[in-house]
Order: sequence, then structure tokens, then C-alpha cells
Amino acid sequence: MAKLKANINVDTLNLNLPVVEGTVGYPAIDVSSLHSHGIKTFDPGFSSTAECTSSITFVDGGKGELLHRGHPIEQLAEKCEFLDIAYLLFNGELPNSREKTIFTNAIKEHSLLHDQLTNIFRGFRRDAHPMAVMVGVVGSMSAFYFDETMKVGNLNHRKLSAQRLIAKVPTIAAWSFAYSNGSPFVYPKEELSYSENFLNMMFSGPNIKYLQNPIITKAFEKILILHADHEQNASTSTVRLVGSSGANPFACIAAGIASLWGPAHGGANEATLKMLSEIRNERRIGEYIKRAKDKSDNFRLMGFGHRIYKNKDPRAIIMKATCHEVLDELGLRNDPIFKLALKLENIALEDDYFVKKKLYPNVDFYSGIVMKALGIPNSMFTAVFALARTAGWVAHWNEMLTNEKSKIGRPRQIYTGKLRRDVPNL
Repeated sequence: MAKLKANINVDTLNLNLPVVEGTVGYPAIDVSSLHSHGIKTFDPGFSSTAECTSSITFVDGGKGELLHRGHPIEQLAEKCEFLDIAYLLFNGELPNSREKTIFTNAIKEHSLLHDQLTNIFRGFRRDAHPMAVMVGVVGSMSAFYFDETMKVGNLNHRKLSAQRLIAKVPTIAAWSFAYSNGSPFVYPKEELSYSENFLNMMFSGPNIKYLQNPIITKAFEKILILHADHEQNASTSTVRLVGSSGANPFACIAAGIASLWGPAHGGANEATLKMLSEIRNERRIGEYIKRAKDKSDNFRLMGFGHRIYKNKDPRAIIMKATCHEVLDELGLRNDPIFKLALKLENIALEDDYFVKKKLYPNVDFYSGIVMKALGIPNSMFTAVFALARTAGWVAHWNEMLTNEKSKIGRPRQIYTGKLRRDVPNL
């Protein structure tokens, strides 16, 4: 098959540019040589820009397909645990039994935090948002776990840093909640699984023993698996951009957490619950559906539709089944907030307006309901997202540093300010 080319004419300049093609998906015009001709491309939000090549995750929004290293998310969610996915994203293949044992033991070994990190927690106000605490504590880990002997160019050093982050972020997230709640820190336990440990650190205490429920644990695992990676989103691109300077991994992941914290990115499931609280009861659904259809009204139905998926979100299909399992297990189908959510779901799936626009419930809609049912407060929704996405972030960070073509990120701008002028005598 002949190599594709793109012809670009700018005034009298005619350029013949190569087209980069992946194994699947859209082609991209390689514009990297334009700077030598004094020309830049203009693409606000980078929606038409491929910043890198990557073999980690593929999203086909038209087909509603999500692949991690070629494996469909439906099969991964059914057959794997979260640590299997974390290993897959970083290493390229699912672990065999021996590799899984070694990796799982390494994660358990690194789940404890350096004792002096507790001082960092205590430096925050008691009412600090858990995400604010996470950004600060993860960033400060570079003072405890990264020194001049650690080299980002060394694969073994990157693996160690990745394991530390995957292991410690759940502890940091749970402790961020405990600190804001005025509760004592609960330490991870050797005998518990990854998800069990997080739930135990969240909900147990000196006089409270958290009773593990396999259905609840499985549901939380699904949340982690479905949020582990999603290609070049804002936070992942942030991690790559910061990492391109050679910054230490803890600074990179802290930057990713900060980016994820934005309501337009990681706050969608929290916004869904706020919306349900605003609607309050089933009798008011009609009023809010009408407002959602009115372009002049600033109200939006949160948790419906997706910027990438033009068909159904494959993660939402998986999360929907999990959502109903959890509500049945906990006997919450008649709880007002969950009855409201399920009623809203049915209307959106049947209403011609939403069907024609393909505004289906997305993964945030269902994951928000599930976390609410599990007793996870709204303020922790994005923290759980960050916990899961750390697996994808460290994989992209590692891939970027492995790629010989990677260079420091340096976007340009179109200057619209004043022309050169002299400073007046004052």
C-alpha cells in the first residue's frame, strides 16, 4: 500500500507532508516540519492533533469500542482484576500466574507510606478537599522516594516508581478522606486485596470493623478497571507534557491529579449526584427534562452523552449491570435518590430527543450511583478516579520516556497582543 501524502499550499509555498497511520484508527498529517517554513498549525483544545504515537489504549468513538493493548474492555472487566490491568498497561501483556504474584506482592510491599508523610497531611486545613490533599501529598513523595540515584531513563527505576505510585495512591486517597473527616489513619493490611484494602482504609476505624462483601468489592474493582485509562485525555496529556521535561514521576502524577480535578474532566460523576440532589424527586423530572432540551437554559443533564463516544459508552454498559447488582445487594432500589436516578435513566433511554442525539447514560452516571451506594462521599468520587487512572498515567509516562522520538513539549501560540512600542518617559 502506497504511503499517504498531504499537500498544503500556503500562498506561493507548496508543501508535501507525510501522513502517519496507526494499526487502526484515523490517519494524521505529520506537520512537525512546518516550523522550518515559519508556519504553525492552530488547533484550540488539540481536538485535531495527535501529540504522540501510543500502543497502550485505543478508543473508537463511532463503534463504541475501548481496547487496552488490543484487549476489549468488556473481556478485561469480566475476566481480570484491576492489578492485571495495571500490569497490562505498563508492560504490554497480561501477567501469567508467576508475574501476577510478584507484581501483587510488590504492590502490597509498597502500600505503606513513609511515616513522615503524615506531617504533610497535618499541614492542610481540616476542611481541605481530598483532591487538594492528594495533589500535595503525591507531589511531596518526590522528597521521600526520589533522589539523585533514581533515573527516569532507567527502566527498572521507572518500574519501581510506577509500583510505588500504584501502591501508595489508594492509601493517600483514603487518608485524605480520613484527615478531612477528622478520623484516624487506617493502615493497609497484608491479607487484603487492592480493592479490599482501600475500602477497609475508608470505612474501618478503632471501634469499627468494615465487613467485606464480595459483591461490593467486585463492584469497586469494576470502577477501577473502567477508569484505568482512556487514551489522550486532558490529565494523561498533562502527565506526558510534564514528563517530557524529565520531571520526576511523582511530580508528573501530581500534575495529572490536578488536571483531573477539573469539573470538565474528572468531576462528571460528582456533578451527576449534585444534579440528582437538585432534581430531588421523580415529580420534577419532567421539568428538568424540558430544561435540558431548551438551548436557552443553562441546565444540562450530567452523566449523559460523551465527547468521544458517538454511540454508547462501552464502559457504561458494564457499569449499568454492576449498578443494578449493587442496588439489589444493598436493598436500595426504593431509596429516593436511586429511584430518581433509575427513572431518569429510563426516560433518557426512551425519549426521542435523547435517542436521536445519542445522549445515553455514560460511565460517570452509573459509577456515581454505585459509589454513592457504597457509601463513598461525593468529595471522594474524583479521588477514586485518580486512584484508578494512576495505572494509565504511569504507563503513558513510561511509554513516552521509552520512545526515542519523544521531545520536550513546547506548544506555540498565535500572538494577538500589541505591536512593538516604546516605553514612555514617566
